[in-house]
Amino acid sequence: MSVTIYHNPACGTSRNTLAMIRASGEEPVIIEYLQTPPSKEQLSELLATMKIPVRDLLREKGTPFAELDLENPKWSDDQLFDFIVQHPILMNRPIVVSPRGAALCRPSELVLDLLENPVASFTKEDGEQITHVISQL
Repeated sequence: MSVTIYHNPACGTSRNTLAMIRASGEEPVIIEYLQTPPSKEQLSELLATMKIPVRDLLREKGTPFAELDLENPKWSDDQLFDFIVQHPILMNRPIVVSPRGAALCRPSELVLDLLENPVASFTKEDGEQITHVISQL
């Protein structure tokens, strides 16, 4: 199975998500999106796969969100994509893509539903214990 993570190594949620992927036995393709931002087309495809609007991808904390007045509804989706491409820190993270789908993995345990062999339990960097119940269909 091929897994890709749009990752920011400075983000604890992103680091936890990456660790959960690796604990499942996968070595993902890691895209450090601050160094290699996705194009508008890639962003559009990601959002379509995740079935979320572009505004749900925007990160406010630690970004120029307020300075750019991005809460203002005057901005079109196309314009918001332009802002994300120009300022990739605006992209919320981590995003994980796998054959099972794609998701903005906040909280990090959302990644478990995208993995072929998710771990049953995991301890996050802050000590929080995550238990994943694997459904038997």
